[in-house]
Amino acid sequence: MAMNFDLTGKVAMVTGASSGLGAQMAQALADQGADVVILARRLERLETLAGNIRAAGRKCLPIKCDVTDETSIKEAVEKAEEEFKKIEILVNCAGVCEYSEGIHDHTTEQWDKVLDTDLKAVFLVTREVSRLMKKQNYGRVINIASVGAIQAGPSQIGYFAAKGGVINLTKAMAADMASYNVLVNAIGPGVFRTEMTEGAIDSEGSQVLKNRCCMKRFGEEGELNGALIYFASDACTYTTGQTLFIDGGMTSML
Repeated sequence: MAMNFDLTGKVAMVTGASSGLGAQMAQALADQGADVVILARRLERLETLAGNIRAAGRKCLPIKCDVTDETSIKEAVEKAEEEFKKIEILVNCAGVCEYSEGIHDHTTEQWDKVLDTDLKAVFLVTREVSRLMKKQNYGRVINIASVGAIQAGPSQIGYFAAKGGVINLTKAMAADMASYNVLVNAIGPGVFRTEMTEGAIDSEGSQVLKNRCCMKRFGEEGELNGALIYFASDACTYTTGQTLFIDGGMTSML
């Protein structure tokens, strides 16, 4: 059977698309032929990305959306459906991280912010978009987890808890939607430069992070795209409920 990685004619929705991995993934999907709906709270950044995608010949709909708010999500999905009539690919990439010295220093506000953005939002957005996917009898959902889903430390308790939850949520949603030809998988990035990781990457201790990887370096822009396009495309027909770690071998050294 020939593998088809072409996304021409497909419509993708990407959350957290105003910067970092979300913006990169939205561009990668467009480069592969998809029209893209991009969601984030910072509309001005979305407009810039939308201009780049349109300049390359793809359609792009930027929508200001707070993925922790059900009403905002429903309105965004309604706008996307009105514009494109369908959504075949969903990438849940919105994420935040809050740091603390440990559990006694990790506030309830920090916990709620991270769990709402990094885990609850994956459930809320997928619940809305999957209604369309079930009617279409087709869908590809890609959740962004992290190496932090299976290794942890004291300084990012909420983040580690949320990303661990994303892996099991991916499995549960895969089981729920398989009969509708909706495949749900996750990507677990290692350390890539984003707004969220700049502090760690630029710190004196960054070499410690690099040494945790077999490849002794951080991830570079574009190195998640192969997995993304596979999970989003018709080359993926018998893979669901899985998490693929792209981390330079970091998890292999646990």
